[in-house]
Formats: sequence, C-alpha cells, structure tokens
Amino acid sequence: MAQFGLCALLLFSVLVHHIKSHIRKEDKTGEKERPNFIIILADDIGWGDLWVNRPENSTPTPWLDALKLKGKRFTDFHSPASTCSPSRAALLTGRHGLRNGVTHNFAVQSAAGLPLNETTFAQLLHDAGYYTAMIGKWHLGHNGSYNPVHRGFDYYFGIPYSNDMGCTDEPGLDLPSCPPCVLNQYTNRKHEGCYTQVALPLFENETIIEQPLDTWSLKDRYARVAVEQIFTASISKQQPFLLYVALAHMHVPLFHNTFLNVTTQDPYTASLSDMDSLVGTIMQAVSTEQLKNTLIWFTGDNGPWEQKCQFAGHVGPFVGRWQTSRGGGSAKRTTWEGGHRVPTVVTWPKKIKPNSTSSALLSGLDIFPTILSLAGVKPPSDRRYDGIDITYILLNDSDEGHKSLMHPNSGAAGQFGDLQTVRLKHHKAFYITGGSMACGGGSGQQQYHDPPLVFDLSQDEAEETPLNPESEEYRSVLKEVEREREALLWDIATDRVSSADYTMIPAAVPCCQPHNPACRCHSLKSGGDVIWSC
Repeated sequence: MAQFGLCALLLFSVLVHHIKSHIRKEDKTGEKERPNFIIILADDIGWGDLWVNRPENSTPTPWLDALKLKGKRFTDFHSPASTCSPSRAALLTGRHGLRNGVTHNFAVQSAAGLPLNETTFAQLLHDAGYYTAMIGKWHLGHNGSYNPVHRGFDYYFGIPYSNDMGCTDEPGLDLPSCPPCVLNQYTNRKHEGCYTQVALPLFENETIIEQPLDTWSLKDRYARVAVEQIFTASISKQQPFLLYVALAHMHVPLFHNTFLNVTTQDPYTASLSDMDSLVGTIMQAVSTEQLKNTLIWFTGDNGPWEQKCQFAGHVGPFVGRWQTSRGGGSAKRTTWEGGHRVPTVVTWPKKIKPNSTSSALLSGLDIFPTILSLAGVKPPSDRRYDGIDITYILLNDSDEGHKSLMHPNSGAAGQFGDLQTVRLKHHKAFYITGGSMACGGGSGQQQYHDPPLVFDLSQDEAEETPLNPESEEYRSVLKEVEREREALLWDIATDRVSSADYTMIPAAVPCCQPHNPACRCHSLKSGGDVIWSC
C-alpha cells in the first residue's frame, strides 16, 4: 500500500509538471473565456468539521483552509436533501426530488436510477463543448443507461454508491465494525448492518476494474485520475472542462493514508486530513496561469451520520436541541439544521474576492443554474427549477439569496421527499419532526405539528425553543410560510415531473465474476498463493 502511495505521488508530480510545461496559451477560438468547473462534493460532512476555531498550527485541513482564504465561504448553505441519492439528483438537475423523481436512496440491487428524462448539468455542458469527467460516488443508478457515461460524462472512475454498500478485504473503520469479504463459497458470514456477500466494486466507465476495491488506496487513485482528467481536457483536447469529484470521505467506513500516525481515538480527523490532501492535489493541478480560469466549488451532500459516534462529523452549533432533548439524532436524514447545513466555499481567481464570507441563504440546488449561466448555456425550458443563479452573489458583496427554501423529508419522519420543513429568511417552520438514530441508539418519534413549530435561527441556531404561537411574530411568519409553501407545491403540481423506478432485482447487483465468492475479480494473495483471479 505504501508503495502504491509513492508511485501515485511520483506520477502526480510528473503530470503536474507536464501540464505546467505544455498547456498552450492559445485556446480554441471562442472557448478561452469560458471557465472550467470543479465541483467537489464531500460525503456526510458536518458544518463544524471545517473552518472552525482550532489551536494554532493544529489544523488537519491546510489545503481546505487555503481554499477558504482564496475564495468565498458561505455560512448558510444547505444540501438539497439530507441523504445521498436525493441530494445528488437535486444538485445535478437543479430540481427537488418531487420534480426529478429521486426521493430516497438507490440500492445495490436497484435496476434503475435518476429518470432518463431528467437532464444533468453535465449533459448540457457536454453538448456545449465541455469535456466532462466524474470521479467518485454516483449513487444514481449503475446499470446500462443510468451509468454516469450516459448522463453527460465523457469519463467516469469511482464507486457506484456509498462505500459501505459492499465488503472489502481490509475493512475501514465503522460502527459496528464489519468483517472482510468471504474468501470461499463455504463461508456464510452475516453481520448486522454490514454487506458481506457482495464486494465493493470500482468502475472505470462501464467496466468493473476491481472488486473488492482497496479503499485505503482510494485517495491516491482518485488524485491520480483527477490530474489525468485535467491533463486530458486542457492539453489533449484543448477544451474547457467540468470535473465532478464526489468523495467517499467522510462516509463510513473511514479510511486514510497509512503513513499518518493515527490513534484509535482520532480516526475522523485522520480521514479529514486524507480528504484535504486529495483536495490539495486538485488545487495544485489547476494552479498554473493557463488554468486560472477555473472555478472550484466545495460543498457537502448532507450532514454527519450521528449513529456512527466517533466516526461521525460535527454539526457545530446546529445541534437541533428541541429534537435531541426528546430523543434521537438531529443530523443526517433529518430536516434539522445539522442534517443539511454544510460547509461550502467557492473560489475563482481574479473573479471572486479572496477570504470573503456571505450569509446568503443558498442551496446545492443553485449549482445547476449558476455554472450553466457562467458557461453561457441555457437549461431546457420545458420544466421548472428550484435553484437560483447566484453569479451576482459570487462576484459581489451580497447576502441576498433565497427568500425561502424547502427541506425535503429524508428518512427520519414523513413521506420521502415531501416538503414539510420551510426556511423563510431567518425563520424555520416544521410541519413534521422526527429524530434519526442517535449515537448509542434511539430515535425520536415522528410528530406532526399543526400549527407548525417555528424557530428564529438568528436568535436560536440550536433550534431549542420555538416561537409562541400566540405571538405577533409567529402569526406574521406563519402567514408568509404558508404562502411560500403553497406556491411551490402548486408550481410542482403543474410542472413536468418525473418518477424514479426503485425496482430491485438480483441481476442488477454489480458483479464482475458471479461464480467467485463476493464477486471477486482481482488477485488476492495469501501466503504466495492466488486464491481467486478473473
């Protein structure tokens, strides 16, 4: 593993040197003004994991700290949903799950994915002359036409879903701890909460190239491929590019560079440092003068997975105390702030003011219209969108974002995808509440609220004490909340909406060698003997 890391580092150095030496200053006519886009999506990251006060010289994330200093940090930025597939579908389409059809997660056995009549920003940029590549977690369908290379990406390298949805030979850190993949057909190993029978696959385009993959080397492999794709776009093809990097960090099972000196008490910080190193590699690759016209957008898909305890991130001050005092967690899968408020920064040299901050109310839904606008590309006009173009906010000192923002139910309570939590400026209304599984067990009961609970986040970011329903402030806010919510629900009801197919069949499981245990299809040596090999 150490040898692999050294090789990756050497290859990276060679590729970056080649980029700096050979990128031509003259781009194709008409393309030199169009920016490159790098979207980096962290998994299960907490708002409090980055850019918080730490003792001097103790940061595990120097590259991400540098990214913040180079760009604009958004302190009130929200993932489109509080769980994986719906958040990613909304980010790629600019539409809520009630419009794009993806309201909950796809599974290993899912036959379909993001509905084929939904259009991603990758498809639109590709059609406009961009080179488009994706690295990492897709989780929007892995079979046939649902694969990323059929959804607008010229190239794909990564895991088709979450990195806990398959076994590996050297499992990462998780709670509960999961066993390695079975090695022979006589082993019948079952472990609650773990995938033991099918190994985690690594795809390149539509081909499984390794199963099970080695997650401990994943950061180095993603870094190498990221540099290669930037090289391909900027040198070989001379095209503006979109690189979408959907990290496995910080989802369990955690993993990190084996060179790090990690204690068992601090694996999360080690994984943060590993993620930071990958981001740093990407930042270095676009640091040349000829690639200065590159916008980097770092954000998260949802908040931390609290039931994983020491292997979960931190929500900062957004603890959802009303819920936690009644039982259950208030982060991932919930509509409390910890579930969807995520650390976000955007950089663009000579365009975005360095080391600036905005408190504008924004969402991952806004990525779609914003990058299309910057690229001069118009989205399809036969459907409606929930994101807004935030170009003005990026380029100016502005805190004017959404007036209102809806947070879809994501598993803790209510029907998946329903919009029963409403943000209105600094107020937030809950028509339903429920807690996810907390560290140590226990989840909060689902409760409907009529009239809704309303919190003033400007005074109560912990969401502890709702406003008095008899107060003038409450009545004024409720009237506006109802107006905003009803308008959006009517807009969705009269829109062109999609319906995702959540059918699950055994044949849909990614398996490169069905006759081998756990679908194994790479060489595994034990005492010098090859046990299985395709």
